[in-house]
Amino acid sequence: MVQVDPIKAFSDNYIWALRKENKIWVVDPGQAEPVFDYLKQTHTTLAGILITHHHWDHTNGVEALLKAFKNIPVYGPENSPFEGISHKLNDSDEITVADTKFKIISTPGHTLDHICYMNDAFCFAGDTLFSAGCGRLFEGDAEMMWHSLQKFAECDDDTLIYCTHEYTQANLKFAFAVEPNNADLLAYIEKVQKLRDDNQASLPTHFGLERAVNPFLRASEESSLVHVPKHLIQDTNENWQKFAALRAWKDEF
Repeated sequence: MVQVDPIKAFSDNYIWALRKENKIWVVDPGQAEPVFDYLKQTHTTLAGILITHHHWDHTNGVEALLKAFKNIPVYGPENSPFEGISHKLNDSDEITVADTKFKIISTPGHTLDHICYMNDAFCFAGDTLFSAGCGRLFEGDAEMMWHSLQKFAECDDDTLIYCTHEYTQANLKFAFAVEPNNADLLAYIEKVQKLRDDNQASLPTHFGLERAVNPFLRASEESSLVHVPKHLIQDTNENWQKFAALRAWKDEF
């Protein structure tokens, strides 16, 4: 089984390292220096890079890593404006890295080029899905993002989600405003508080938990709009419109 380690970058990013024996693959290396430090500490070598989308805090470390490790593959979305991708991927493509097979899921919304790397055990979700949250809609719209999130519907409850930011506590404050009587959410808030007090990562999370606490996965639930400010509620006949109201509230929160 591949080992997955967090490499801290910037103030709240995680570069995920997939480690198999003495080789690693990194997901979204926004900085090179923390990766070099990890390689030195673990006596490993870099075998490849996975990119979920083009934002600088997910890609700025690629150039320096390629100078040190020439000819390693850089996987990423076919339609990405980031020019450092050598192996371009589309929805439903499959790749094998670290002796582990992943299916590519296109999840536009946060950006138009966003993809996730998935199998039954792992989901490297980039900025599409966070614990108790989802990515801002910088390039896509609410309907697009809602349909992207629905692609996770068939994932097993115990599939681990590796997203790229330590946003969990801030997201939980919003989730509590949406569903203050959600017992699962209250228990999770307490758990995450203890983890962060000990300077431990709140991630990975898993789909079973997120389906119980994440307001953006729960937008179709009857309870999801009870506390949304009325000026943000337009038409809610469709579930994506309910999601849109929640996303608009989070943007103001």
